[in-house]
Amino acid sequence: MATVKLRDVRKSFGKVEVIKGVNIDVDDGEFVVFVGPSGCGKSTLLRLIAGLEDITSGTLEIDGKVVNDVEPKNRGIAMVFQTYAIFPHMTVRENVAFGLTVNKTDRATKDAKVAEAARILQMEHLLDRRPSQLSGGQRQRVAIGRAIVRDPAVFLFDEPLSNLDAALRMDMRMEIGKLHQDLGASMIYVTHDQVEAMTLADKIVVLKDGLVMQVGAPMELYHEPANLFVAGFLGAPSMNFMVVDVLDVDAKTVTISGPSLETISVPRRGRDFTKGDKATLGIRPQYLVPVNGDTGMLHGQVAITERLGAETVIDITLREGAKIIAAIGEDRVMETGAKISLNFDPAQAHLFNELE
Repeated sequence: MATVKLRDVRKSFGKVEVIKGVNIDVDDGEFVVFVGPSGCGKSTLLRLIAGLEDITSGTLEIDGKVVNDVEPKNRGIAMVFQTYAIFPHMTVRENVAFGLTVNKTDRATKDAKVAEAARILQMEHLLDRRPSQLSGGQRQRVAIGRAIVRDPAVFLFDEPLSNLDAALRMDMRMEIGKLHQDLGASMIYVTHDQVEAMTLADKIVVLKDGLVMQVGAPMELYHEPANLFVAGFLGAPSMNFMVVDVLDVDAKTVTISGPSLETISVPRRGRDFTKGDKATLGIRPQYLVPVNGDTGMLHGQVAITERLGAETVIDITLREGAKIIAAIGEDRVMETGAKISLNFDPAQAHLFNELE
């Protein structure tokens, strides 16, 4: 196990800067997830930690030692890639042991480490098979097993589940979470899937355009997003946003209204607003509740209803034409074109200085 520290880390490809002064701490035994949209720099950042790309400036420490110029094999890391990268002509046993074989580890030690990795990943019965005889999830287990036998200080995962179908993704996500509990190792995991981030992470790093938008525990980021980007990225369905007018401001609340929104007061959450400002109100779909008549805070028409069994997702067109989504925790029939009014607890709303 080890700590990882990035201090003002930057990476440029020619004149294009893709990582723009990143500062991140990974504590000993912590599971940290880098999350963000495609092109945000999360995989590049992981490759910098692995030593597969050179850091343009800044420092990277692993277990208290600056490793900017240390070869990848000497950094005490093991990486699991998006592609399985296992040898088709070798058995599972030979694939898992490959790194140990290259390093000329003695036979007894090698066999013991392979057996332990197989036990942890529950694949003892697969050791004599070849990759062509394995499912996608089993192949990914082999790749993870090859990382385990190296006994690394830090595990790095680069979108390891993206090639799996939905059911396998869920199973493998649970297995990786259990692996972290069993090994207690420091792990850094890259994904664009915010469900993976929320369910696996001790700490999430949200990235956009090579910059860190926010760092924190999953539910901290969910309930207290630092900005519009984080608020919209974490949560499914995404948070609803609408532009509103600031009517009044006091020490704790901001009074707002909008074309389809009744006048209400919402928490300031430490942000500064001025009377007459335009602001963006954010409300999560799960917090919207349909009410009878026109007694709600929001008013519109039903555009589309998606009945998912335990939940009904309703696309709503507000009076001024803006779109929002309500996620109702029940199986409910809503006719297209029907008028709908919605309530929500103002304490659960977020008000941002930024406009959409």
